Amino acid sequence: MNYVFHFNDVLVHWPILVQGTINTIGYSLVGMVVGLGIGIIGAIWRNSQNFGLRAIATFYVELVRNTPMLVQLFLFFFALPSLGIRLTPLQAALLALVFNNGAYMTEIVRAGIESINPSQREAAVSLGLTWGQTFRYVILSQAMENIYPAMISQFIMLMLSTSLISSIGADELTSLGGRIQSLNFRSFEVFTVLGVIYLCLTLLLQRSSALVARIIFPRRRAVARR
Repeated sequence: MNYVFHFNDVLVHWPILVQGTINTIGYSLVGMVVGLGIGIIGAIWRNSQNFGLRAIATFYVELVRNTPMLVQLFLFFFALPSLGIRLTPLQAALLALVFNNGAYMTEIVRAGIESINPSQREAAVSLGLTWGQTFRYVILSQAMENIYPAMISQFIMLMLSTSLISSIGADELTSLGGRIQSLNFRSFEVFTVLGVIYLCLTLLLQRSSALVARIIFPRRRAVARR
């Protein structure tokens, strides 16, 4: 093999790589935060006594979990214009990320809620707390602590899934890496560098999430010291 590696031809475009990394993190954060909000609402609906709300949440979750994210992305970007709704690549990308992640977060949050002992809900009611206060201060706070590892795993999967939005021209890391490749035709070097960046982002997120958990979940930290 006479191929000569030239990683400098890729690294010289480091401003583009940095911008792509920032964009990827930004897209992931929006998808996660908004998706979490949808997940909380979806979890409430999934456990609701109202058949209509429960059916809507169930249909949404099953629809997303049983269809490829790429198809959902194309639906927002290529199919909606047929209905007169035109979205920019950025708008379609964010909508697809939120739509997809919201369904998975619904199931994660629902599992966290169901992990709380019903006796705690009954105790809160006996103390005079309203349903909203009980859910916020007793159920949701503990559920979030229980599902924190699953949330981080889902965030990592979401961050890696942002590479799919390059297919519609959204300016994330893979898309901008493709632009570099079109300039220097160094495919191996470009995608190797992209892989290393994604790996570093994942490892950094895993390490930082452990530190964040120690700050926002003091009860878990206290238990770990025993």
